Amino acid sequence: MFHEQLERSWRASNSLLCIGLDPDPARMPQPLDGAHDAVFQFCKAIVDATADLVCAFKPQIAYFASQREEPALERLCTYVRERYPDVTIVLDAKRGDIGSTAEHYAREAFRRYGAHAVTVNPYLGTDAVLPYLEHGGGVLGLCRTSNPGGDDLQALDCGGEPLYVRVARMVNDRWSAHGDCGLVVGATYPDELATVREVAPDLPILVPGFGHQGGDPHAAVKAGARADGRGLMVSSSRAILYAGSGDDFAEAARNAAIDARLATLPDGW
Repeated sequence: MFHEQLERSWRASNSLLCIGLDPDPARMPQPLDGAHDAVFQFCKAIVDATADLVCAFKPQIAYFASQREEPALERLCTYVRERYPDVTIVLDAKRGDIGSTAEHYAREAFRRYGAHAVTVNPYLGTDAVLPYLEHGGGVLGLCRTSNPGGDDLQALDCGGEPLYVRVARMVNDRWSAHGDCGLVVGATYPDELATVREVAPDLPILVPGFGHQGGDPHAAVKAGARADGRGLMVSSSRAILYAGSGDDFAEAARNAAIDARLATLPDGW
């Protein structure tokens, strides 16, 4: 189960850091630029260099699919599960559809890639996430995203509260009745993150937007951590992945991950 896996990850790593795996061909380190199997080798090197520092890895499926590298993603997820079983895998796919289509997206996430959890768009409601939960995987509903355009819908008034709060209530009260769920709230909105934590006191929250997007990790952890200091996966991608571009790219990524882990530690850890 996703929640049990993530709790084990927090205990084993003593870390809230999640690293997004976004292999951009335009930013591939020089030793791998144009090399055979470069996407897998790049991600594997990052994983090996940082696995002891993180609670989770978050591969973004679009970076693999656009390069026809889905087989590399399969190999990568298998590698993480077998080599680093205490690390949680979150497939960042932002899926959202109904009925049989949702069932196939669930098979993709949990059977093909073996993810522990997948990000989903909540717009289609509870029945659209049931196939994921029936497979025993976790679901992370987009709640308050880190991009400025999120205000277009997420801040709309819904009977006296913004839509993102209504989404948090739906995931906490309705979705969680069917399986292991969580939320996605951007580090760029710590006040909203605190509000979401009040609505969903125990749910895990994926917090993107730390790093190049400018989110304050200290403010995010203070606003969103559970009473025990856990409860968050604070995600950084490019700032770690592309900290170096030469032969020492993996070492540079590790050094950046060390700094990021320290920046996301709750007070008292």
